[in-house]
Amino acid sequence: MSTSFKPLGKLLLLISLPLYVIDQITKWWIVFRFEEPPIIRQLDKNGEVILAPSFGTADPPIVLIENFFNITRVHNQGVAFGFGNGSSWAPIVFLLVPLIAVTLLLTFWKKGAFTTPMMKTACVLLFAGIAGNVTDRLFQGFWLDRVKDGSWWERFSAGYVVDFLDITIPLVNYRWPTFNVADSCISVAAVLLVISSFREEAAKKK
Repeated sequence: MSTSFKPLGKLLLLISLPLYVIDQITKWWIVFRFEEPPIIRQLDKNGEVILAPSFGTADPPIVLIENFFNITRVHNQGVAFGFGNGSSWAPIVFLLVPLIAVTLLLTFWKKGAFTTPMMKTACVLLFAGIAGNVTDRLFQGFWLDRVKDGSWWERFSAGYVVDFLDITIPLVNYRWPTFNVADSCISVAAVLLVISSFREEAAKKK
């Protein structure tokens, strides 16, 4: 390993790996705890009735805090807010994008772009989040009953990210899109990077 990557390797072991393990354990618990989302009837663009997979389990959620926090099972083939769900291009595009992101992170790290502890923490959180969701996309489709007799490609292209944290924002009563531990890592990393950029800008002005 290059000298410039040795600190990264330590941080990946100390931060990214434990978070990745927690992410995968919680997701597999969800997969075995809740029934797979059912097949439903819906209309295609020509108005014809077709059978298509839904993205949420029919099982009732586990209510942890009434009207605020539930545990459920939602399949997401796309990204935030379900963009790309059910599309034929999502399985490929959303595998390529994380690979490009990892390449960019490694390049920026080697060039010394992550200069502060906060920025380095953000970087390894991104690695944890990306790894967790990519693992889902690669393997979860092979466990679906609805495609168990399908071809390798059918099972692979049915891959999805397991979302299960279901929160309703009080006062406005807005149900936030369901997410998971990996998503949380990515979100926290984004906040840390924004804070770091403001701090760096303030330091330059001083």
